[in-house]
Amino acid sequence: MSLQKYSYKIVFIIIIISAFNFTSYSQVVYSTQYASDANVKVYVTKYKSDADLVVYKTQYKSDADGNNGIWYFTEYQSDAKKKIYFTDYKSDAGLVVYFTEYKSDAGWQNKSKQQTMY
Repeated sequence: MSLQKYSYKIVFIIIIISAFNFTSYSQVVYSTQYASDANVKVYVTKYKSDADLVVYKTQYKSDADGNNGIWYFTEYQSDAKKKIYFTDYKSDAGLVVYFTEYKSDAGWQNKSKQQTMY
């Protein structure tokens, strides 16, 4: 096998693995200290009815697949698919979330905001 064919196969494998990782753990998030570092500014509401997204915080990265409101918070920015900043004001946020204690409650209440976490 020529070196060029080998290189193309390696590149193809890397692309496939990268695409799988993107979709597999799309709700792995990192909480930034500064708004300028974030992909999404998030406001946490006290009322479930005010939320765009009801979020369940999981302890397991493997649970955080899809775009369904199950978030895994990573300690390392490089592991995150989304970097979020928690704002103090709802008017500064692109996404309003409510944290629930129950995994079954997680999900989108405002589907028009769903692309925010892709």
